[in-house]
Amino acid sequence: MRALEILNRKIIACQKCPRLVEYRAHIAVVKRRAYMDWKYWAKPVPGFGDPNARVLLVGLAPGAHGANRTGRVFTGDSSGVFLYKAMYDTGFASQPTSISRDDGLTLIDAYIGASVRCAPPDNKPAPDEIRNCRPYLERELELLGSVKVVIALGKLAFDNYLTILRDQGKITRRAGFLFAHDREHATGPGQPTLISSYHPSQQNTSTGKLTPEMFRAVFEHAKRLLD
Repeated sequence: MRALEILNRKIIACQKCPRLVEYRAHIAVVKRRAYMDWKYWAKPVPGFGDPNARVLLVGLAPGAHGANRTGRVFTGDSSGVFLYKAMYDTGFASQPTSISRDDGLTLIDAYIGASVRCAPPDNKPAPDEIRNCRPYLERELELLGSVKVVIALGKLAFDNYLTILRDQGKITRRAGFLFAHDREHATGPGQPTLISSYHPSQQNTSTGKLTPEMFRAVFEHAKRLLD
């Protein structure tokens, strides 16, 4: 879709947040020992997936040595390993791994966006950085006209999406929506159904807070809603 391509070019060129501009560039110089031979992407990371998707995933932000290195969401780090395996197993991805933006992976009936498009220090974007980036997600929601299910990966993405709906007058307040893993939320007539999920961060997956079975259940839930 031409409009999505234009949006993604705007995202890649964004310089709104000085702290994030500095940090993503710094990481690209310092690098991680395992990736010393990589030329880091070191720019805002655009959305990725099927422009006719009925499922939209909203993540947190690029990983410093994952998407900030590879240039594609959830690509090149442990979160992506966990995510794309679950999506592949449930028919939303063409392959179970995501190594680089040129590895041939395609998404099926799914699109992935994010609350923040630049890697933040300690994976913690500031409130003003979230606000600066919100118009990009709002525009994706406008352009992805077939979306029936939104999966919010983590509490920050959940709150950010609900804030958009509130500011657009589609819900009256956020307080009635309680975050929990694999919980379904009705957001009003004609609006996509929202599913909240734990984020597939290493912190969650290595401790067992989020297991492969728990994460796969989220995508099976989405498929049931589509059917």
